[in-house]
Amino acid sequence: MAQQAPVAPKLPQNTPSSEMPARNAQLAASQATYEWTDSVPAVDGVPVVKVLPKDERPSLEWWLKLLKIVIELAKNQVEVEAALIEQGLSSLDTALLAADRAVIAAIEKDVEALELKIAGDLFGHKGLAALATDALHMVEAEIATADLQNHATKLKGILELRGATKAALGTEHPRSLQDYLDNFKSIPVPGIAYTFQDDLEFAHLRVGGPNSVLIEAVKQVPQGCAVTAEQYASVVAGDTLEAALEQGRLFQCDYSPLSIIEPGEWDGLAKYLTCPIALFAVPPGGDSLVPVAINCDPSNAASPVMTPTMESDRAWGWEMAKLAVQVADGNYHELFAHLARTHLVIEAIAVATHRHLAETHPLNALLVRHFEGTMFINEAAATSLITPGGPIDHIFAGTIATSQKAAVEARLSFDFAKSMLPQDIAARGVGADTPLANYPYRDDGLLVWGAIETWVGEYVRTYYSQDGDVTGDTELQAWAQSIVSSGKLKGFTAPATIQDVIDLVTMTIFTASAQHASVNFPQKAIMEYAPAVTGALWQAAPDNENGNTKPEWLAMMAPEALALEQLKTLYLLGSLYYRPLGTYLSPQYPYPQWFQDPKIIGEEGPLARFQAALANVEEQIVARNAERRRPYTFLLPSLIPSSTNI
Repeated sequence: MAQQAPVAPKLPQNTPSSEMPARNAQLAASQATYEWTDSVPAVDGVPVVKVLPKDERPSLEWWLKLLKIVIELAKNQVEVEAALIEQGLSSLDTALLAADRAVIAAIEKDVEALELKIAGDLFGHKGLAALATDALHMVEAEIATADLQNHATKLKGILELRGATKAALGTEHPRSLQDYLDNFKSIPVPGIAYTFQDDLEFAHLRVGGPNSVLIEAVKQVPQGCAVTAEQYASVVAGDTLEAALEQGRLFQCDYSPLSIIEPGEWDGLAKYLTCPIALFAVPPGGDSLVPVAINCDPSNAASPVMTPTMESDRAWGWEMAKLAVQVADGNYHELFAHLARTHLVIEAIAVATHRHLAETHPLNALLVRHFEGTMFINEAAATSLITPGGPIDHIFAGTIATSQKAAVEARLSFDFAKSMLPQDIAARGVGADTPLANYPYRDDGLLVWGAIETWVGEYVRTYYSQDGDVTGDTELQAWAQSIVSSGKLKGFTAPATIQDVIDLVTMTIFTASAQHASVNFPQKAIMEYAPAVTGALWQAAPDNENGNTKPEWLAMMAPEALALEQLKTLYLLGSLYYRPLGTYLSPQYPYPQWFQDPKIIGEEGPLARFQAALANVEEQIVARNAERRRPYTFLLPSLIPSSTNI
């Protein structure tokens, strides 16, 4: 039988003494399965699960979604290689491509057949999903999952960069933006490819891009980007620097935390990374950011403060400065905002949940579905993504050791309480009552936060009737203590009231679902196109404002082979949508509904109200996007997976 939440979850103090031995035995078994370690080389010092438990492996449904994405990537790869052969740039044997196409077609046929089988077309229209109690078909699901994993391995071989392709994509022939566009054959070119040079697009990425959590108000001009009153006035028409500061209309992105990263190299080519400061302003009467100034490298006394310009002698210097910011943003996004502060934060809470909240505990029943796939995908990242020779090592600027160190320090310095969305927004001075009116991440995020908070409040109050129930819950207190001590998560305090529990659980669910969605899915929509956002500079940032050229700007961009690797990696990571927020299903085939407690389910129950609230949020965001100059889709509830599973 597929696993489901208990029909009648109970707090430990409300559990009959006759049931306590079984409850304690289950916890002991779980603690033996979910052991802590902080010695995984890629994230040394960060607590994670020691050995991936069998129950943390992805479902058949997840593997099907993954395979369909990888198939599309493999098709694109073959077409890129075919084009290189046709242009006379590659020595690759066309017979190899024919063989690859045959493998892809055969795998695609298998995937389509499996989908039909699950839909019931091969079972008299009963469908495998209807056979909930049939153990035979659950075994078939296990076999099908193994087949899909084998297919994934074959496709991975096709996606690996062959020597002839790498040589054809080398740096010997002149670079142009078209060379980067040529990496998109069967995969559509993202819209950012045609707008990334626009200054307003550059500014918008601070509030609606991959890393929308760094922008903050400033009360004085930062020393590292000391724009003058004259420079400011020349950029923001009809405004003064003094007025902008006084009215709270000046903002910055400060990338100084990246100083921990030491630039490395790839294939004998040196990489470069700076820690720029970028200034933005909301003009008088406006609602959106405009770029004001950039200092590419505040640590270099010779690095000038650059400003937007139409002057031909300075224009390419400004483009180079923006690229330096985008590289810094890519590193901060991937290592800090994404890996450290969603994936690794959630794993600590997930391990503690399995170790200290019994399966019959109501909070275990609520939370575990928001952890589905997290330990698996984190282990995959630690063993293939952020390792020597992996995509982070190739694409991003740092030596792999310092990139790993940056992620570790970002995770261990993360403050759970201060990072709750309402508190974080207030601390950065970017609330809805500030001049920064156009901030879609903030506005849509608060809608989703509110829906989750209401759902969690109704759920928690179903089982906790008074604050004494919280302090008397021994499992809950052990859970919180474990997250703080073994999990090394700052700002996660032991709850003393029902509201404390609601706050902790709301933040956990929001981080695992919406916050991860906001940093994960822009990888495909924006970051798959290397000239827009990437991980390294390939020439030093300019230390002068004048006389720079377009070829010098292009030379700062990623080698084309790495641009293709970036496309493949981030398209994959940003494409998989598995079980949207508000969907609670068993992780085991044939995936029955998860909750069984009548107090939670039913047409008038808290779960139905949560799902209705999410539908209402969806309508509000769709309406907002109809009015926005640049629609923001990353926090549409229908596009927010329930867990950090990719």
